[in-house]
Order: sequence, then structure tokens, then C-alpha cells
Amino acid sequence: MTLTQQCTIALPAWIGPLLESREFDYATDEGRMAFVIALARQNVRAVTGGPFAAAVFGTGDSGPVSVGVNLVTSSGLSLAHAEMVALSLAQQALDDWDLARHGELCLVSSCEPCAMCFGAVPWSGVRSLLCGARKADAEAAGFDEGDKPAEWAQSLRDRGIAVTEGLLQDEAASVFDYYRERGGEIYNSGGGAGSED
Repeated sequence: MTLTQQCTIALPAWIGPLLESREFDYATDEGRMAFVIALARQNVRAVTGGPFAAAVFGTGDSGPVSVGVNLVTSSGLSLAHAEMVALSLAQQALDDWDLARHGELCLVSSCEPCAMCFGAVPWSGVRSLLCGARKADAEAAGFDEGDKPAEWAQSLRDRGIAVTEGLLQDEAASVFDYYRERGGEIYNSGGGAGSED
């Protein structure tokens, strides 16, 4: 076996045209969440990954600094959750591992973070988090979201990270139904306990 020395995550080609469409109101939290939900739905439609998406935004009405969709099945990487992809691409775009040095950046996620993505939020440097669907919605679809503190949102607030939960929750959770209807793979580690977001 040869030791692999590189790991690459690339966004699907369909993301460019969606960004260029400019049909979303990036000035509002609801508009940003609607954009992220559209990313998640298109990721399912295009069969490029799971029913989750995320984006990093700055202040004002400018477009996203970065976007991410779940690429677990298409990349073969369990860490390729939407939030991890969006945060990593934002850090690459800004050439800095600490996003806090670049203003009040916000992570917008179509679902509240799983255990892994929850851990990544404070280390990334974002100053706020907007979540759509809830953990219960993802788990009802069959995904194992992992263990995190019951008071996870408050623990982020205690670190100075503003958290909004349940923004456009029904619309975000409907993407899970769409994924199931299309026969999407529920990718839990070992066929049981695992995670996704």
C-alpha cells in the first residue's frame, strides 16, 4: 500500500451557475438560509452528496465568502460535511486559519451541526451560526449526528458566538424527505453509529 500524501475536496461544477443566478437576498438571514437550502436540494438532485449545505458570509449584502455541500459519498471522506467544506474553503479564500481576523463572519448551515462540525465552529473563528433543520430532523431521516452537549448552542454563545436555531426549519428538513424519496444513501459509520452534516 502506498501512503497517500494529499487530500482534495472539490465542489461540484453546478455550484458556479447557482451562485451566478443572484436570485437570493444575501442581506437577510432568511435569504442566506434560503440560498443554503437551495444548495442542499441541488446537491441531492445532482447526486453529488448528502442533503446538507453551508456557507460562510460576511456582513452586508455581499455574496458568500465560501460555500460547502456534503461530499461524503462523492469524495469518500467522512469529514466532508457541508460545514467542514465551507469553513475550509473560507480559510483558503482568506489565507488564514482564524476567520475571526476577517470581521464578523457567519456560518449558515442547513442543519444544526453534528458532533464533528460543532467542534469545528469555535476553532474556525466565525462569530455567528445560523441553523435550519434540527438534529432530530436529521436523525429522523436516519443520520447519526453524534454526541454533543445538550446545551451546545449555549456553549457556543458562552464563547461569544451568536447562534440562531430553527431558521426556515421546515424548508430545510424537507430536503431530507427529498433525499429519501430519491434513494439517497444513509452513510453512518459501520452501518450504525456514525455522523453527517
